[in-house]
Amino acid sequence: MPSQDTLERFIARVEENAHVEAIEEFYAASASMQENDLPPRVGRETLVANERAVLARSRWVKSKCVLPVFVNGDYVVVRWIFEFERIDDSRIRMEELAYQRWEGERIVEEKFFYDPRQLQPLK
Repeated sequence: MPSQDTLERFIARVEENAHVEAIEEFYAASASMQENDLPPRVGRETLVANERAVLARSRWVKSKCVLPVFVNGDYVVVRWIFEFERIDDSRIRMEELAYQRWEGERIVEEKFFYDPRQLQPLK
């Protein structure tokens, strides 16, 4: 189970838009991430590479945690709102729930729940 301090530091890193660094600092080497019902990505290096690719398609991103964060033992649910301005000048706003399983101070599994229609540019 993560400590309150660890959760606060994790959320702060994401809200600083240090997404890659958050993965490097808070995810286990064998961690997995899954988008809705797509196959999971496995391994911290794979997660880092994917995050870099996502960020490379954007000029900027704004990340906000919507409180409260729900914690039940090793399980944590975080509600996020992300805004992206892509390189092609399009923008998207995405709200998701991240369902995480922690082992100690590291995330070992994470599944994101969101409406994929949010990935379409705002008009």
